[in-house]
Amino acid sequence: MKNKKTHQLLIVLFLIVNCSINAQDLLEKLNQEFPDTPVYEIATFKTTRIGLGHSIETRKKGALQISLYNRYWNFPTPRSERFLADKVSSRYGLEYAFSDNFTAGLGYTNFDEISDGFLKYRLLKQQKNNKKRYVSITLVQGFSHRTNLANKDQFAFTSQALIARKINRDFSLQISPTFIHKQATLADIDPKSQFAIGFGGRHKIGGHTAIVSEYYYVANPLKSIDTYNAFMVGLNWEVGDLMVQLQVTNARNFAEDTFITQTAHNFNFKDPNLHFGFNVTFLLHTNKKK
Repeated sequence: MKNKKTHQLLIVLFLIVNCSINAQDLLEKLNQEFPDTPVYEIATFKTTRIGLGHSIETRKKGALQISLYNRYWNFPTPRSERFLADKVSSRYGLEYAFSDNFTAGLGYTNFDEISDGFLKYRLLKQQKNNKKRYVSITLVQGFSHRTNLANKDQFAFTSQALIARKINRDFSLQISPTFIHKQATLADIDPKSQFAIGFGGRHKIGGHTAIVSEYYYVANPLKSIDTYNAFMVGLNWEVGDLMVQLQVTNARNFAEDTFITQTAHNFNFKDPNLHFGFNVTFLLHTNKKK
């Protein structure tokens, strides 16, 4: 009887050991087949610009983005001659993604006749469930060119570090330390180099809609004219590869060095302080996989 119980016990131990070995072999095979790869947050802002300035987003390799940004405003006098708006400023832009993390773009604004461009590199991506990579970081180097009344070329350069975090599936925040240097200023008393910091946010309110807002604080503003910090609040509506942005802002210009440092109107409902923005962005995929 004892021998029978001993044999049964040995059989049970053999089965346990054998199952354990098989389970370890299966786990090793699964680990080899499905390695521990990081999972990144996506669609922090859904588009490459929050409203006024850049967001951390870059496009997939081979993507061509075509954009048309418009601002409308009225004159503070009864001499209005246009329907709905007295003045319209438009920026025409192109952006191309050379890789998933590197994008370059060019644009032209007809109102102030400024040509601008930028280089944008995604340095760090936020990972899910990773305390060491809880933010995304993108570096932007922008430039703009204009010709003044004396027919002299003037260049300005804007350097930004965009730092953002997707708090949850509906809410994202971004902070944008900014350094601006201009070859020429409006007056001799104005600084050629200026420091600013931007704050932006996005809150999703529907399947394809979100409220966005942006604000820029300038540490050392111009001295020759009165300027105000740029502010914007708007609505983004996504329809496939088309993004429509509706916004109100006190910023009239589009180039970073201009709207950040030379916004001459406060944010209120007095003409011509409030500007209505209507932006359209279309994404064209040039390297679709067959």
